[in-house]
Amino acid sequence: MGTLLVILVVIALLILFGVFRNLRIQKHLKTLTEEQFKQGYRKAQLIDVREPREFERGHILGARNIPLSQLKQRLGEIRKDQAVYLYCQRGSRSTKAANILRKKGYQDLNQLKGGFSKWTGKIKVKQKGY
Repeated sequence: MGTLLVILVVIALLILFGVFRNLRIQKHLKTLTEEQFKQGYRKAQLIDVREPREFERGHILGARNIPLSQLKQRLGEIRKDQAVYLYCQRGSRSTKAANILRKKGYQDLNQLKGGFSKWTGKIKVKQKGY
């Protein structure tokens, strides 16, 4: 009986930790539908946090590629006084990127709901040279 109680307490604590963490991230990161994203990204810094090969296969027109793996080293390329619109393939890397940016003092952070995989707007594909 004691072991079961300990397991239940640990599970409850993990759930509470997950909920608290999610609420904290949501406080600093707005997840926008594609329509909401389209309304604001042209006036903001649009950053694709996927890896370069993913970016070259297709990206939102006007996006800069700053992969999550390079974000900490390239923070100087992102202005703190402008809105930041982030996206990745599905949304998990942009959430991690927003968390890094928030810790460094960035305020207006937004991400595309569902990521690039759900995007139906204009894209640019890097042409292979022949």
